[in-house]
Amino acid sequence: MQAIWRGVVVATSDDTVVVERNHYFPRDTVADAHLQPSDHTSVCPWKGTASYFHVVVNGELNRDAAWTYLQPKPAAAEIQGRVAFWRGVQVR
Repeated sequence: MQAIWRGVVVATSDDTVVVERNHYFPRDTVADAHLQPSDHTSVCPWKGTASYFHVVVNGELNRDAAWTYLQPKPAAAEIQGRVAFWRGVQVR
């Protein structure tokens, strides 16, 4: 699987976990140069608190377009240490 934004591959992995139709990539398969920490968080009742990243490509910023669960609830333990994408980032 690949996560692509603005024609640039920001993550590649054969080991994604699919939860609610989102592919969660291992964090170490996401290029650090394309992630910028965000202060945004959200809460899912069964997964826990999500922390977000902006996706950056060629100086363009896609705000809060990636997220991770640093300490997911037990029901979502399989996505700990993984990153998912949305907001125009194509995953294929």
